[in-house]
Amino acid sequence: MASILDEYEDSLYRSASVPQSRASVGIPHSGYVNARLEKETPIFNKQRIDFAPPEKINSLVVSSNQLCMSLGKDTLLRIDLGKPDEPNQVELGRKDEAKVYKMFLDHTGSHLLIALNTSECLYLNRSVQKVRTLSRWKGHLIESVGWNKFLGSETNTGPILVGTAQGQIYEAEISVSEGSLFSTNPDQYFRQVYTLEEESGPAPVCCLEIERGMEGKFFIIATTRKRLFQFVGKVPEGTEQQGFSSIFAMHADHLPSFREFPASFGFSEIAFYTPKLRSNPRSFAWMMGNGVLYGTLDYSRPDSILSDERVWVYPSDIDITVNKPVSIVLTQFHFLLLLPDRVKAVCTLNGQVVFQDLFLEKFGLLTRMIKDPTVQQIWIHTEKVVFRYHVQRESRDVWKMYMNMNKFDLAKEYCKDRPECLDIVLAKEAEHCFQNKRYLDSAKCYALTQNYFEEIALKFIEAKQEEALMEFLIKKLSNLKPSEKTQTTLLTTWLTELYLNWLGILEGDPSQRNLYLDTREKFRTFLSSPKNKDCLFNNRASIYELLASHGDTEHMVYFAVIMQDYERVVAHHCQHDEYDEALNVLSRHRDEKLFYKFSPVLIQHIPKKVVDAWISMGSRLDARNLIPALVNYSQSASTQQINEAIRYMEFCVYQLEETQQAIHNYLLSLYALCRPDSLLSYLEQAGTNPNRIHYDLKYALRLCAEHGHHHACVHIYKVMELYEEAVDLALQVDVDLAKSCADLPEDDEELRKKLWLKIARHVVQEEKDVKKAMACLSSCALLKIEDVLPFFPDFVTIDHFKEAICNSLEDYNKHIEELKREMEEATQSAKRIREDIQEMRNKYGSVEPQEKCAACDFPLLNRPFYLFLCGHMFHYDCLLQAVFPNLPAYKQAKLEDLQKKLAATSQPSKSHHRPKDADTISLGKGQQSREQIKADIDDIVAAECVYCGELMIRSIDKPFIDPQKYEEEMQSWL
Repeated sequence: MASILDEYEDSLYRSASVPQSRASVGIPHSGYVNARLEKETPIFNKQRIDFAPPEKINSLVVSSNQLCMSLGKDTLLRIDLGKPDEPNQVELGRKDEAKVYKMFLDHTGSHLLIALNTSECLYLNRSVQKVRTLSRWKGHLIESVGWNKFLGSETNTGPILVGTAQGQIYEAEISVSEGSLFSTNPDQYFRQVYTLEEESGPAPVCCLEIERGMEGKFFIIATTRKRLFQFVGKVPEGTEQQGFSSIFAMHADHLPSFREFPASFGFSEIAFYTPKLRSNPRSFAWMMGNGVLYGTLDYSRPDSILSDERVWVYPSDIDITVNKPVSIVLTQFHFLLLLPDRVKAVCTLNGQVVFQDLFLEKFGLLTRMIKDPTVQQIWIHTEKVVFRYHVQRESRDVWKMYMNMNKFDLAKEYCKDRPECLDIVLAKEAEHCFQNKRYLDSAKCYALTQNYFEEIALKFIEAKQEEALMEFLIKKLSNLKPSEKTQTTLLTTWLTELYLNWLGILEGDPSQRNLYLDTREKFRTFLSSPKNKDCLFNNRASIYELLASHGDTEHMVYFAVIMQDYERVVAHHCQHDEYDEALNVLSRHRDEKLFYKFSPVLIQHIPKKVVDAWISMGSRLDARNLIPALVNYSQSASTQQINEAIRYMEFCVYQLEETQQAIHNYLLSLYALCRPDSLLSYLEQAGTNPNRIHYDLKYALRLCAEHGHHHACVHIYKVMELYEEAVDLALQVDVDLAKSCADLPEDDEELRKKLWLKIARHVVQEEKDVKKAMACLSSCALLKIEDVLPFFPDFVTIDHFKEAICNSLEDYNKHIEELKREMEEATQSAKRIREDIQEMRNKYGSVEPQEKCAACDFPLLNRPFYLFLCGHMFHYDCLLQAVFPNLPAYKQAKLEDLQKKLAATSQPSKSHHRPKDADTISLGKGQQSREQIKADIDDIVAAECVYCGELMIRSIDKPFIDPQKYEEEMQSWL
């Protein structure tokens, strides 16, 4: 083992090197800066304990933060390191010359064994002050103890193993009772289970360790000066308390497995590293004559727990004949060797000495070094002083060791929180893979580094490793931030070009079919990646150009679908006469605009399927936008193909209930062209109300006239209420049709008569059918024989219409008789009216003097009054006041006007010198006018009783208090 503190030590305890900042033309990256302003704390930081022992220190043990120290001949000092200011001193109580040989403290810090040089052993429990002698142990010099970490507690050790200087291994158990402490011997039993031997015979048992593996399997490690033994066996479940005798019994007839080394310096020591409290050790280091045997512990192995063993020889400055190691301690990545005057730390990864601490002579020779596994602290003592080492961030530079050993995964594990170191490891791993022609792995690592992008890309290009270059670009792309849009665009475009080149090469090689399919799948995954979606969408024009330049129409369509550029997809299918595929794309994505754009092409080739697709779209399509496609199609197609256009128009009209005039007009034109029978039924179904008809009447009339559909024209004339035109046209088709038209103007008898006369003239003059003409007279009551006679020729005999003339004369006689009867009834009615008027003039009513006004309750005869037939009586002014508010506005105005005129006629004349005749004439005229005014006022005011007439009924929902005067009325009651 080399003994130089070279570059590794320098990097372990000093600041790491600072990489130069990097700049790149293409893909920018940030270099890491690791500037440390203060010197980094060493891994092994020594601290002298402020303690001056009154006597020399013989032995020191530490476990679970409990420290026990043997001082002088008869003193034992116990310190709870959690409470260092409260030490506990115990006297051994020995009167002889016995000295402490070794001390052993269990993993809980509760059980302390004190081996004396007189082959005796003492026991002290943490909870008591009195030391007890273990009588069964007498006569044995104790060299080692294997504690039971699985069954031991603070009051019971469980089965433990004890090694002696004579090579025997004993099984024992120590137990104390809280009620009557040491009333009996604490050592429950002490029996021999095995004897360790070397070539020369029994050898001291230097170390013992008990570990439990999987499925109840136990591993017992025992060492002598030159040998390391392993005892492996199972203890039946539930019998663990019975000890380990069964394991040793398995090796009674043959030696267990062991490792032996030739050299020896009289003793050996084994150390273990346990990463966490209450877990199994992970590694070991056995200090023996030839060096340090280091390895890991694999509990899954059936026969041996030791794994990955290797021997690190002692540094060249250690002469085991004069300056041999005294003790060893194992940490995660180092083992520390205790020499009489110094401590050396050796890295377990490469065997280099990375730390050396020289002690001054004034402290004396170093005696023992131990580690407390619970707090990972290392203790060293001489006879005069005690030192403690703290292990801080031991793994800080382990990454570099693993990296130099090409164990890159472990190196990355130990620098994952230090990006500047991780970058170095990744760069080294990438270069290592590249040199070993593992180009894909190299690309993955390079993509994670901060190395120059251009250099790496050129490196793969020069090596003609396009696949590795693609892998590098893919990984680099995945690591870019969303804000780095330019770099993302560059990488995306470049990758597309590389994929297309690679696919083009593979496609032409049938032997590479599987690789081609795999690459194609990767390319499609790349195109459909959600992370690349925005970039691809923003640069889709460039991608389309690349795809087109390589003639890769398959991926052009695939990319267009991903970009939802369905217009390009449909256009592609149409250009290649794949009309069904184009329609499938339209139907699947249901884009109305695309339907409008491509329907003119598709309907020329697959009309039925296109119409089916339109119908499936339902109201999402505006049929008006599809009419141009149908017009082009219907002009060049046969009658059978036009039926598809009619089918869709009928769907719009009857199923979707479209009201757009253009749709109805186009359906009319199709009916007129190909389906005359459906034309008339459509018109009749549309009705005769012009306000509810959705087609253009004038357009429909012209269309039907052009195609000679007279029945349809007659119907349209009827809807337009052009009855004369309807009758004229109907007479050219059918007289019965004309008759049905003639009866339509029900409210216009004159027009009806005129229309029937047209029909009669046509029948007489055109058809010359007298009987039919007479039938017209019976069909229309408005026509008389005298209306029809002018249409007959002059020399027609009367025999054909004699009956009609006789019927006409009889009708006239009946009419004359009816007029006479009506005149007689009118004369009788006039006579009865005159009698009622005379009776009313003589009708009167009597008023008593005590009668009062029904409104004001004052005597009635004091002022002008009205008397109604119902018996109610009102003063004139009271009745006027009650009636006026309820009169209509126009009657109120008329009443006010009459009152003004009445007041004007009542004013006396200012002239006193008028001739007598003039006054009489004026007065007469005034009296006559005045009486008429009063009569008009009476007609308004006294038309009915205000209490019994309609006025009272109309006021039933009127509030008793006017809402506008409600507040005023309410205040008056307070």
